[in-house]
Amino acid sequence: MTSPAIDQASEETSRDLGFGAVVAQESQRRLLNPDGTFNVVRHGLSVLTSLSAYHWLVTMTWTRFVGLLGGSMLVWNGIFAALFLACGPGALVVPDGAGVDHPWLSAYFFSVQTFATIGYGQIAPAGVAANVVVVLESFLSVVFITLTTGIVFARFSRPTARVIFSARAVVGPYQGGRAFMFRLVNARRSQLFELEARVACAYWTTEQGRRIRRFANLSLERPTVNFLPLSWTLVHAFDATSPFHGLSEAAFRALEPEFLVLLSGVDETWEQVVHARSSYASSEITWGAKFADIYDRRDPDQLAIDVRQLSTIEPAAV
Repeated sequence: MTSPAIDQASEETSRDLGFGAVVAQESQRRLLNPDGTFNVVRHGLSVLTSLSAYHWLVTMTWTRFVGLLGGSMLVWNGIFAALFLACGPGALVVPDGAGVDHPWLSAYFFSVQTFATIGYGQIAPAGVAANVVVVLESFLSVVFITLTTGIVFARFSRPTARVIFSARAVVGPYQGGRAFMFRLVNARRSQLFELEARVACAYWTTEQGRRIRRFANLSLERPTVNFLPLSWTLVHAFDATSPFHGLSEAAFRALEPEFLVLLSGVDETWEQVVHARSSYASSEITWGAKFADIYDRRDPDQLAIDVRQLSTIEPAAV
């Protein structure tokens, strides 16, 4: 059973939000993950067309980036150490007292010195072949360091939002009725201002014996705020304009709703618009609950919140 608001859904509220009619009719998958990534895979593109190494390097986590950078340097120097060894036993001159007796270690450490332009002078190339390898590594190392420097700068200078969304959303009492609610907080010290939130919902309904996914842009009790110094609870009331008006919990769950969230605002550090996305599937929504108090009142003279309480919920009084 569906509500009258769903039965009378207009073309404006049931449009596919850009996912397409096939997704609306056939796909059973979640559309948007909680981390903001889409559940979309594109086949048929060539490797060169789909490859975006720059985007991949700029957007990966710092842990992975540093690990990739360190691993690349180890492999790089290992390759050139092998090239130096391939030049023959006398390709590198290692004086007595250098403290490196193993040929492989001598070649590897010399490659590191050449790559980083350190030049201690203890190990030196001998012969044409070894010097050609030095020239090649010197040229490629300049290119490698230049590209790496540019990527590191791009990672630091790329404006991004770091917004933490509550792990769960709730459907609870609101102004004599019910409402869908979730909250968020800015995880950075830099402030966001002129924030705008948009929430859409994908849900399943049966029409003429066919199960079809419909989409609705949901109205919010407060879609914009000027500043976000604390937390922000977003509320969609189940009023007469809502597709969930008058639904029981069982009817609400039967729709298998997925709430898609898009947040945009201006970061004061970069003075540029940044975005954040998330979503809530039906299994991540608690019915008949409310969010716990997030304010920290230990110091009456200090306005503070406890971010650890962002996702804490508790039963709501009916």
